[in-house]
Amino acid sequence: MSVETDPATPIWQDPAQDAETRVDGLIAEMAVEEKVAQLFGVWVGASREGGEVAPHQHDMEEAVDLDGLLPNGLGQLTRPFGTAPVDPAIGALSLLRTQERITRANRFAIPALAHEECLAGFATWGATAYPVPLSWGATFDPALIREMAGAIGRDMRSVGVHQGLAPVLDVVRDARWGRVEETIGEDPYLVGTIATAYIQGLESAGIVATLKHFAGYSASVAGRNLAPVAMGPRERADVILLPFEMAVRESGARSVMHAYTDTDGMPAVADEWLLTGLLRDTWGFGGTVVADYFGIAFLKTLHGMAGTWAEAAGAALVAGVDVELPTVKTFGGPLLDAIAAGQVPEALIDRALRRVLVQKAQLGLLDPDWSPVPSGLAGADLSDPEAVRGSVDLDPPANREIARRIAERAIVLLSNDGTLPLGRPGKIAIIGPNANDPLAVLGCYSFPQHVLVHHPGVPTRIGLPTLREALAAEFPGTEIVTAPGTTVDGLDTGGFPEAVELARGADVVVAALGDRAGLFGRGTSGEGCDAESTALPGVQQGLLDALIGTGTPVVTTLLAGRPYALGDAAGGSAAIVQSFFPGQEGTSAIAGVLSGRVNPSGRLPVSVPRRPGVHPSTYLSARLAQVSEVSNIDPTPAFGFGHGLSYTTFEWSDLEVADSEAGTDGELRLAFTIRNTGDREGAEIVQLYLHDPVASVVRPTQRLIGYARVPLGPGQASRVRVTVPADLASFTGREGRRIVEPGELELRLSASSTDPRLAATVTLTGPVRHVDHTRRLHAAFAVSVPGDEDA
Repeated sequence: MSVETDPATPIWQDPAQDAETRVDGLIAEMAVEEKVAQLFGVWVGASREGGEVAPHQHDMEEAVDLDGLLPNGLGQLTRPFGTAPVDPAIGALSLLRTQERITRANRFAIPALAHEECLAGFATWGATAYPVPLSWGATFDPALIREMAGAIGRDMRSVGVHQGLAPVLDVVRDARWGRVEETIGEDPYLVGTIATAYIQGLESAGIVATLKHFAGYSASVAGRNLAPVAMGPRERADVILLPFEMAVRESGARSVMHAYTDTDGMPAVADEWLLTGLLRDTWGFGGTVVADYFGIAFLKTLHGMAGTWAEAAGAALVAGVDVELPTVKTFGGPLLDAIAAGQVPEALIDRALRRVLVQKAQLGLLDPDWSPVPSGLAGADLSDPEAVRGSVDLDPPANREIARRIAERAIVLLSNDGTLPLGRPGKIAIIGPNANDPLAVLGCYSFPQHVLVHHPGVPTRIGLPTLREALAAEFPGTEIVTAPGTTVDGLDTGGFPEAVELARGADVVVAALGDRAGLFGRGTSGEGCDAESTALPGVQQGLLDALIGTGTPVVTTLLAGRPYALGDAAGGSAAIVQSFFPGQEGTSAIAGVLSGRVNPSGRLPVSVPRRPGVHPSTYLSARLAQVSEVSNIDPTPAFGFGHGLSYTTFEWSDLEVADSEAGTDGELRLAFTIRNTGDREGAEIVQLYLHDPVASVVRPTQRLIGYARVPLGPGQASRVRVTVPADLASFTGREGRRIVEPGELELRLSASSTDPRLAATVTLTGPVRHVDHTRRLHAAFAVSVPGDEDA
């Protein structure tokens, strides 16, 4: 709605007007070159001296003439902090100077929107490195992840960043895929709830969260990065799309990034049904759709769906892509030529531009009093870069405390014969390639692994104690010896004899195994680091078997980006401790679990396979995917989704089914009691699974529909009440519409997908009911305060 304004103030600069009115007024004044300039970014790097940013030269693109671009304006600045190691305060000063230059150069004084990666923390030099998303899933604790994301967002805003390219909502379908570490898990409900919490935290700090990769990237054939996707519409709707739908509805996310892949021959970047029909017209998403890096150009270079850059740009715009990232290619000169030739209607430009400018208006970037000075530089002497240097702390104690709590809650104790906790052993042998590597806790999108690997000798500026150092601190007075035995992915077994000798002389062996994160083949986990199988990389399995063969108790400790099959060591280890790149506080958390200072409460967000050659294998599978007499391959996992042990025990009892029958539009109600029957405080993760024995299409044998973390002291009990909407039984029916069918269901209250504790047979009655994106998505859990379990 328009209101009266000062005629001397351009309408687009008047905060009294609503954003849409302001943007419409601005668009009416813009030349087509100025419009297009708002629809792309330029990849830049901050100056180490506090001057303006400089275009980043990438081997996939030609050099960018920033002086030639800026008079028309600029939509985005790509990764000014995440391209090279720059002091955060100096980087903020450099970004400030660049924003001043951008606003001076274009006649509407529109700043650029700056974006950065924030997959496991703000990906810049000296910022806190949190656990990777797979560890977020292992916590089963959305509130804690929301808290982390708020801290990340505040750090980004403090230096002038507006948008974060996270979280990843891809559901793991094949553990060989290199980017498993970036995902939250193999269950869509877990992914959706944890990702939604992360987005809420990021958005609460004023950062535009970006959902990625929309949609299907993780379902690539054979787990290969950027490979085709061959799934059907039902898998897409019920598994892949569910987390995105949940996040769009509940998180307040303001941006979506398309996936690289094609599904059944249709690349996401050109899929109008996906990016406009479903995302916008059905789900009501009103933010921006941004390209995954170089994704629009891939229509020509990889997909073969465009013969020219202009055709690629037109196809992406028609589908609903608004912004080309990371730098200008197809949305620059080729798009302008296509508009001039009448090949791309200017109305498509205006549609994308309106979304971009509305977002800038909401961020305050069109306000007349907008200042490029971020909060982290408020009051600083901006004329003296050296006076500013070092003044911004992106790794304060409060951040590290959050990182510690996540790391501790994410560690999963897979097995334990009573060896753990260790007590005070006289001698510990820490054997394995991850025993003395400070980077073993970090994923591929952490700044040290993503950027500093290209700057040898540059310090990380964050504390990264090795596992050996953490154990030495945890067990003062204990003799600790160590040997690598082998490298992470090498084939050299020459270090085995020394490792075996040290193991024989120790009271306990901690086998420090797993991955090295990297990109595009430079690691064993990470983007472009796909695996042929889920066998441990290199000869680590042989090392582990040799250690177990000594007879000394072996605590197999994994610092990894994906689950690995351990062969006979799954049963031969005295204990198995699983961590998924647990961040800078990770080794201390692992040490705490080994000593007993930390009672483990993490649960597997992905199944651990029994054999390395069974692919793909997730718990979310139909009956034909289970073990059978007609195949010699047994896909039964060694440890199923949701599994995790504790140093205390829990008893589940007194199931009460208040409503065992409901209409297909009704609710079912259950209640039961959980008691901590051990001698120490702990947390049980209640997992609610639905089993649909007879349906009109093939269904997974079970699927997670809810969960709750229940902390209890020794001897304490809580009464847990659960309300289950019939909507949670919905699935995509034969006609492609989501339905709730009448019939018998089983609700399983479980400690994991392989450990049901209580089960209720319930019935839905009435007609088949069609539901849509407005259906209810959650079961409601009410957990009584310990001591009031009968209330």
